[in-house]
Amino acid sequence: MSKPVVLVVDDEPQILRVMRASLPIRGYEVLTATSGEEALNELSKRVPDLVILDLAMPGMSGLEVCRRIREFSSVPVIVLSAKGSESDKVAALDLGADDYVTKPFGMDELLARARAVLRRLSAQNAGVITVGDVTIYVDERRVVVAGREIHLTPKEFDVLKYLVNNAGKVATHRALLQTVWGWQSTDQTEYLRVFINQLRRKIEPDAGHPRYIVTEPWVGYRFVPNE
Repeated sequence: MSKPVVLVVDDEPQILRVMRASLPIRGYEVLTATSGEEALNELSKRVPDLVILDLAMPGMSGLEVCRRIREFSSVPVIVLSAKGSESDKVAALDLGADDYVTKPFGMDELLARARAVLRRLSAQNAGVITVGDVTIYVDERRVVVAGREIHLTPKEFDVLKYLVNNAGKVATHRALLQTVWGWQSTDQTEYLRVFINQLRRKIEPDAGHPRYIVTEPWVGYRFVPNE
């Protein structure tokens, strides 16, 4: 079985050294690039299984690289961002990044995010989406959680389907609102919060301490499958 190929794009030599040392012993093949231009050149020759992309680089920014990648590929992208750069994280996610990790980061956290993204892509099924003990029957618009059927309104179903279909990935407020309600509703974050709370009351064992639908402060929500 071939190893997943990861392209790491970062202008910090120390980060690249750590990635080259750490990822292969965990079963990944590593390619590196020190600039956005070099990354796009690598991608033109070979599309990896995952891109780990620093947002703060001289020359072409990580956001621009992400935008360019999404013009020709759906390869998963995890962005690395400085602590406190919420606007950059949101912008990257809205441009099509799959997740983000804040610098400084632990390798275990990064690899957990990578596994979640790769698992989500390989597990998706057009008619039935199963993540952990949550199963969505898309055509029948039915939801079963831990063997129990849950009755949802049409909008609640659409919100949950989007979250589960992107399990492990941060879903921004804008992406959720645009997908479920349309482009004209992208600033209605309070409206979305009401629906999330309704969903939690229906599917969570304890809605006050959600384990499935967790809040990413200022950014959006993440569906966390039970392992």
